[in-house]
Amino acid sequence: MDEEAKMPTCLLDLPWEDVLVPHILCHLPLQHLVSLQRVSKQFHSLIQVYLANCRTFNLSPIGPCIPKEAFCSMLKDNKVLQNLSLQNCSDWVTDKELLPVIGQNQHLQKVDMSGCAWLTRHSLVAVSLSCMHLQHLGLAHCEWVDSLSLRSLADHCGGLQSIDLTACRQLKDDAICYLAKKCLQLKSLSLAVNANVTDESVEEVAKNCRGLEQLDLTGCLRVRNQSIRTLAEYCPKLQSLKVNHCHNVTESSLDPLRKRNVVIDVEPPLQRALVLLQDVLGFAPFINLQI
Repeated sequence: MDEEAKMPTCLLDLPWEDVLVPHILCHLPLQHLVSLQRVSKQFHSLIQVYLANCRTFNLSPIGPCIPKEAFCSMLKDNKVLQNLSLQNCSDWVTDKELLPVIGQNQHLQKVDMSGCAWLTRHSLVAVSLSCMHLQHLGLAHCEWVDSLSLRSLADHCGGLQSIDLTACRQLKDDAICYLAKKCLQLKSLSLAVNANVTDESVEEVAKNCRGLEQLDLTGCLRVRNQSIRTLAEYCPKLQSLKVNHCHNVTESSLDPLRKRNVVIDVEPPLQRALVLLQDVLGFAPFINLQI
């Protein structure tokens, strides 16, 4: 009877920090945790303990639905975050909400601010100054990213391994070249949808980031064959290259990469012609490619 009396009668009777936080709550989606907070005062306290100790905080699934006040409340006690994703929070997240979180979480290794249009360069500078161990950074469609803030990042986060600068249209060759010279461990880089990017940026990346595995140049209209050849020469670990809508990049520079089994997002000219022919005729004619 004594043993039965000691058995937990509900979830909250289990040890919080030894059982519930590390073994149960960590498997629940954030939206379920938010709902649990409303059940009772005890559940609210339990979820706050979890949020104060969680290493990953991903707001992507519920970003548009969460009030900014709730974001501030949930992370006010957390100082151990390693991964922070703010995708889909573009409608409300500003420097005011983000800067305190960045300032008290110096162990962040991955931050995704993609699409957060209401942030400013101050948030990127704060990340660079506070997060010395940063390895992965998402800034896609953050048009507020400028040369000075990117240089600050390069100066303080030399261990960066991946960065997404898609549609960061303020950036020009000088800032990208500076990043390449400082962040030699880059493995993944996107410079897509930026008409300012030229061969100069691509060549500097190729010569300094020899371990590069993925490069996205989609829509970089001023990139030419010359820099693609340099990329092939200096980056033996390259696995993926995106050059769709790079009209000055031709098969003469891509063919050596294809022979190394690099995945390229545009088909060879003959393959493209066959696809077009199939669309017109409704079937693919047999062509002996060995002739």
